[in-house]
Parts: sequence; C-alpha cells; structure tokens
Amino acid sequence: MRARIRAGDPRAFAELFDQYAKTVYNHAYRLTADWSAAEDIVSATFMEAWRGRLRLEADGGSVRPWLLGIATNLVRAQSRGNRRYKAAAAAAARALDARSGATVADHADEVAGRLDDRDRLAATVCALAGLRRSEREVLSLCLWQGLDYAAAARVLDIPVGTVRSRLSRARKKLRRSADEQLLGSFREPGPLNRQTRGDRTIAARPAQEGTR
Repeated sequence: MRARIRAGDPRAFAELFDQYAKTVYNHAYRLTADWSAAEDIVSATFMEAWRGRLRLEADGGSVRPWLLGIATNLVRAQSRGNRRYKAAAAAAARALDARSGATVADHADEVAGRLDDRDRLAATVCALAGLRRSEREVLSLCLWQGLDYAAAARVLDIPVGTVRSRLSRARKKLRRSADEQLLGSFREPGPLNRQTRGDRTIAARPAQEGTR
C-alpha cells in the first residue's frame, strides 16, 4: 500500500479513503467539536496526503498515524482557539440532554440509570471544552484512536515523555471537570408542596397534645 501511495496510484487512494475517512472524521470532530469543520478536515487531509505522498516513508505498518498527523496539523492551522470549541461542545451537550430527556422508560430503575448516563456523558462533553488543544490531541490519539505513546509522539512530533505527561494531565482534568459539573447540577430537593408541610404539622399535634 505504501508503495502504491507513493507512486500516485488513484485506486490506492480510493482504498485509503474508504478505509480511513471515518477515522479521520472522528478525530477531527473530537478536536473541533464541529461537524462541518470535521468534514472539511477530511477532504483537506486526503488532498494533502495526495500532494505529500512522497513524504510517506516507504517502509512501515499502517498509514493511519500518517493521516491522523496530517489531520491534526490542519486542525491546528485552522484553529481559532477554544472559544468556538466551547460553544459547540455546550450546544452538543444541550442537544444530548434534550434528546435523552425525551425518552420515557417503563421502570424507575431504568429511568434513573439512563439519566445518570446521560448527565455523565453531557458533563464529559462540556469538560472536553476545558482542556487545552494539545490535551485533546493526545486524548483523541491515545484513548479514542488507540495509538501507543510512540506512535502518538510521531504524529505530534513531540517526545514520548511529553505524550505521557499530557495524557495523564488531560485524563485527570477531564475526570475532575466532569465530576464537578455533575455535582454542580445537584440540588437538594425541598418540600414538594404546602400539603406536605401541613401533613407534618398535623402529624406532630398528637404528640404535642399528649405532653400537656
């Protein structure tokens, strides 16, 4: 495959697209939180791969890290900071919350379980927006794309030790931020209505009268 790509075989690039377009798309979306931007990155990635095919090493295994590296660099070039990411991530979380909230389950336990999963997922989506771009990159490559530290280091052109430290820091921040959002959404329930308070008052009267 590498030899065919370097030779500019159109069929090799067609196979490459069929095999890795979804992978590149998912990676781009995780870095941008924007469906439209991710689609643009996919197109640009394979165009850049065609133009830079001779830069692909002749020997090696899967070409997936090569494509992910191209996509990562394109996202960096087009990035305008975290503001757009945060806005898109918040919108995705609201959409997820509304869609999940529309589901009605038959059993109370199932409802509670679905609500807990929904809230945690929405909190995680929002928490991603609090990470630096470099931290989202290592999360996507190592956790979601399954690259090992060495492969991720080659993609990002950084030392393996830096990949390890960024990933560790990103995972801790993601977990802490998601937990904080879940706790922040919790409110201690108050009385349901006046009748509830009235019932408590009425129930207390016999005891008070018995002490007289």
